[in-house]
Amino acid sequence: MHTVVRHYKGSSKLMDELATREGDVRELISTVDGFIAYYLIRTDDGGASISVFRDGAGTAESTKRAAAYIKENLDGVAAGPPEIIEGESFINFSA
Repeated sequence: MHTVVRHYKGSSKLMDELATREGDVRELISTVDGFIAYYLIRTDDGGASISVFRDGAGTAESTKRAAAYIKENLDGVAAGPPEIIEGESFINFSA
């Protein structure tokens, strides 16, 4: 599995907007081949998304789609490009 974290510092307004567009976000990310899971979290200074896919092709495509969506639909509320952390998920468990 591969995971990508996109940290949007200083983008509280972006998180607010994304919260109202859950359907768009779901359609955008869940249709990427190899989709496993997606999380959007608020932080003190903005937020972050966590996307999990079967392979690196999925994380790369999701990052490409997210950037295009924000540029086309939310450019005025994004504080800047996110910090991106991407790699192989090698420990995985849940309740």
